[in-house]
Amino acid sequence: MKKWIEKFKNREAKLPKIWQSLIVLLILIAALAIGILVFDADPHVPLLVGVAAAAIMALFVGYKWHEVESFMLKGIAKSLQSVVILLVIGVLVGVWIAAGIVPTMIYYGLAVLKPQIFFLAALIICSISSLATGSSWGTMGTMGVALLGIAHGLGMDIGITAGAIISGAYFGDKLSPLSDTTNLAPSMAGTDVISHIKHMLPSTILVYIICIIFFTIMGFVNYQGGTSDLSQVELYMTTLKESFYISPVLFIPPIIVIVAIALKLPAIPGITLGVVIGAIFGLIFQSDCSLGSIFSCGMDGYVATTSVDAINELLTNGGINNMTYAITLIVIAMAFGGIMEETQLLGVIVNKLKKLAKTPGGLVTITEITCIASNVIVPDQYISIIIPGRMYAEEYNNKNLSPSSLSNTLESAGTVTSALVPWNTCGAYISTNLGVNVIQYGPWAVFNWLMPIVTIILAYFGLNLKDLDGKYLFKKRREEKKNKREEEMMTN
Repeated sequence: MKKWIEKFKNREAKLPKIWQSLIVLLILIAALAIGILVFDADPHVPLLVGVAAAAIMALFVGYKWHEVESFMLKGIAKSLQSVVILLVIGVLVGVWIAAGIVPTMIYYGLAVLKPQIFFLAALIICSISSLATGSSWGTMGTMGVALLGIAHGLGMDIGITAGAIISGAYFGDKLSPLSDTTNLAPSMAGTDVISHIKHMLPSTILVYIICIIFFTIMGFVNYQGGTSDLSQVELYMTTLKESFYISPVLFIPPIIVIVAIALKLPAIPGITLGVVIGAIFGLIFQSDCSLGSIFSCGMDGYVATTSVDAINELLTNGGINNMTYAITLIVIAMAFGGIMEETQLLGVIVNKLKKLAKTPGGLVTITEITCIASNVIVPDQYISIIIPGRMYAEEYNNKNLSPSSLSNTLESAGTVTSALVPWNTCGAYISTNLGVNVIQYGPWAVFNWLMPIVTIILAYFGLNLKDLDGKYLFKKRREEKKNKREEEMMTN
């Protein structure tokens, strides 16, 4: 027995077999499925079970514990920038709500609601709300519920209304620097949130324009001229105006942050600038805003106490403490990813799959299929970003593709398709809160099912893929063809 133990300790690490990697993934999937579907648990502890499985398998294939531990720490270290950004974003959200910046954005979003363009208005309102709060769930659970109530009064199609709400909510969530998934995707891919958002903009805006055209047409085609009951919207607007000083001047802080980002100010200083300016505007314009309340909102978030529950639910948000869910999930996920990467437990799977991806477009397709499969099998949108992100990061680098190309792909499939799976946490949440099932709203959630399709199409033409030098592939290909023609002309 003693000799066996010594022999076990002195083994050299070997390349794992494919079945060993699959066992770890199956344990992870089983733990997540049982935890989330059976016991309605958060994904953290089931994911920790996956970390334990990966660690045990690493020991089994010959690694020492101190090596396994270093792999976990190495993986976690890669996410530290994202963790710091999330902390600063938590402060930003709390301060911007207290300063009346977020309420102002929601107020003017509601002001555009007109019966004749109801579907388009629902799309825009939910887009603004989700951009301002970084929460698709918060938007759908509040503004979404209100808009569905109005839809009944206007005689509008409920499935199309829900589709517009979901499309707008996920558009805002996808692009908002306040969103947890918008920060999770770049941390898995190895880039920063600002580079990630800038890379997402062209394809996301293209799909959003299609949504605008679609819901505008559907509004004129389906509007039945029912009784226009906008009392809920008026109540929300009145409540916001009574609780905060509302003015277009409060758009200045977000504009400054957008300009700072456009001028390539790094993420952490840019977001911190937004916190400082937001705090100054709050102290100037909000009568109940003090330096003490700014500190409190930065730590614990803003707590709304209006007379309307839906407004309270939407605006009770932000703070460092409210970011611990996403931060702890990232830390555990990166510990899992660190072991899987360094021991090649991921590598042996990727080596099998990447044979199917001969081109950059093929790699994007395989990545998106993996994201969608994760949403169906696991099923949680966080995991559909985490697992493919760690699986394919090295392969994107090998194909000379930038990390933001990967993060864009992860968000374009992992985040948005979660709403289209009935048993996914997102699909279940939407059905429960909006009272509309996936079969009813799925065909009309245009943004959610069109986004991965457009991403794949653009990828094959190199229109949304950058190389490691930051140059779009289609430009690079065009230059190469031009040079080749010039060489042929010189030869002739």
